Amino acid sequence: MFTPANIGPLLTRLRHVIPVFVLLLLAMPRLHSAEPTAPQQSVIVVVGAPGEEEYGRSFTQWAASWEKAAKQGGAQCTVIGLESGGSNTDREQLQKQLATEPKERAELWLVLIGHGTFDGKEAKFNLRSNDVAATELLGWLQPFRRPVAVINTASASAPFLQKLSSTNRVVITATRSGSEVNFARFGQYLSTAIGDTTADLDKDGQTSLLEAFLMASRQVKEFYDIEGRLATEHSLLDDTGDALGTPPDWFRGVRASKSAKDGAALDGFRAHQFHLVRSAAEQKLPAGVRARRDELEREIINFRTSKAKLSEEEYYQKLEVMLLELSRLYDSAEKKP
Repeated sequence: MFTPANIGPLLTRLRHVIPVFVLLLLAMPRLHSAEPTAPQQSVIVVVGAPGEEEYGRSFTQWAASWEKAAKQGGAQCTVIGLESGGSNTDREQLQKQLATEPKERAELWLVLIGHGTFDGKEAKFNLRSNDVAATELLGWLQPFRRPVAVINTASASAPFLQKLSSTNRVVITATRSGSEVNFARFGQYLSTAIGDTTADLDKDGQTSLLEAFLMASRQVKEFYDIEGRLATEHSLLDDTGDALGTPPDWFRGVRASKSAKDGAALDGFRAHQFHLVRSAAEQKLPAGVRARRDELEREIINFRTSKAKLSEEEYYQKLEVMLLELSRLYDSAEKKP
């Protein structure tokens, strides 16, 4: 992410190639005040049918870790699937909860903990009564315009990525195909990584969803290596809306170093903007400032791919426009009482 500390040096280097009249134009005020209070994120944790008592205990622990992280981050948290005697309503409760959630607001996190199935056509997440299919969940999420993260930690979860991939959405699955049907341990490690600052790769004081994904994936690999067993789960992340997904070993730090042969956009940057537990500095940013900051960062990342099509002067002129606005955003936040 771009921070006040690294924007300054970038602007200094750019000014060696930008005409003076452009800098004067860019210096004109452009920022409007943003609201001081950030709306709450929402976390919906759905615990599926355990099948066996041992799995049930594990799923309960994983859900508790998500609740703890949500509380620490000041997010609203709803857990579905642990109520005694509520097995006939888990599906209806999930559908109702999604229907009542605001469609425009801060991030919505939907976490599925349990088992899954895939019959070659439709993937399903196993609930205590009627399962929920990826196609059904797609319809329930259709009205949302707010950022959404769908995290399916179940076996056979990969088809959920292909089905739910969309713009302004992060989709994570524990498997890379619907044929990986064995119990997935990815959910265990992700539930602890999301609130663990040791997963903070870029050292900005907070752990992003991307960083938690990478840490959890590494821990899954270490488990199978130590046990001397063939891995039966391989996690994927998609946040560009192309439904392709990127495996964790394609990343170096928080940046994907590989891409699909057809030149598909690199995954990871949007997921790196999702933070359930924000740093103290991030919490001080007004919601409008944070939203515009994230939007500008995405514009810069996308713009960099067009460098070869522009002259050097034109490229750096346009880049400085965006970097200066980023700088003003941080300045405006610092000046607020």
